[in-house]
Amino acid sequence: MQAGKLPPELLALNVFPFLGNTRSDVLLRPGIGQDCSVIDLGTELAVLSSDPITASEHNLGYLAVHISANDIATTGAVPVGLMLTLLLPPGTEPDLVGTIMRDVDKAAASLGMAVLGGHTEFTPAVTQPVASVTALGRVKKGQYVTAAGGRPGDTLLLTKSAAMEGTAILATDLKELLLPQLGAALIASAQDFLGSISVVPEGLLAARNGASAMHDVTEGGILGACSELAAASSCSVELWADKVPLAPETVAICRFLGLDPLGLIGSGALLIAAPDPETITNALQEANIPVTAIGRLLSAEKGSWLVQGNERRPLIPPERDELYRALGE
Repeated sequence: MQAGKLPPELLALNVFPFLGNTRSDVLLRPGIGQDCSVIDLGTELAVLSSDPITASEHNLGYLAVHISANDIATTGAVPVGLMLTLLLPPGTEPDLVGTIMRDVDKAAASLGMAVLGGHTEFTPAVTQPVASVTALGRVKKGQYVTAAGGRPGDTLLLTKSAAMEGTAILATDLKELLLPQLGAALIASAQDFLGSISVVPEGLLAARNGASAMHDVTEGGILGACSELAAASSCSVELWADKVPLAPETVAICRFLGLDPLGLIGSGALLIAAPDPETITNALQEANIPVTAIGRLLSAEKGSWLVQGNERRPLIPPERDELYRALGE
């Protein structure tokens, strides 16, 4: 298998059939595009999400907290706390643990979250540090949003710009390679994208202003996020590639490395399905959060499309598009 997320056919075969009991208090179970679980606790709901951070050697603690909190915010829930499992290879300098935990502390405090517990271990099972976070949030009954709520005709909005996380990681991890070609100012600016990695503010605002579905942009980039949100909502999607906002730093780094920015990991941007895009757009702009319409949801039978200039081609292979939608139902 190649590195990365399990493809939908393997999820269908090896993951989704094995989910334990069906309980009445578990309101949202795992599925394509569903990054959170929702548990009924009476007057309020608990929202849980779990994510490992494996793609970056730098800012590990900071990314681990924000990416997990972002998942919570896509439901409209307020992040409360987190459990952290930290795995490091033998021979790791002990001071690195303190560095990671200081970053965890700073990120959690900025979001009002508490570190609730976890586990720390040196193990030969990993060759670089891995942080896995389970985040907890809370939301009132009737006020949560899932990736499954989108409907045909909904406009897809994207906050900030595509590939922010990937741009920052590449600018940090490949700094010595990029510096001679792109210059210190551009590299420093790209690294600063990590300061805007949270989508908690826009997630809460969009939920309060009528979002039908939301998905944070992680592995697979804009292409993956659109496909997964559409699948969860049993829809197809039309993505307007020319409308996707790209920072100059992202364009320069991706061009130099030969990467597609639409497929690059993109935490920091939130994908929102909007029945009333004007209301959500106005609310986000009043909060100084950039937002752009980049596509729309279609009925399932129309298939998913990437529109670029005068060209219209399948967003993903038709057989996978069909499988995504089947798993989302």
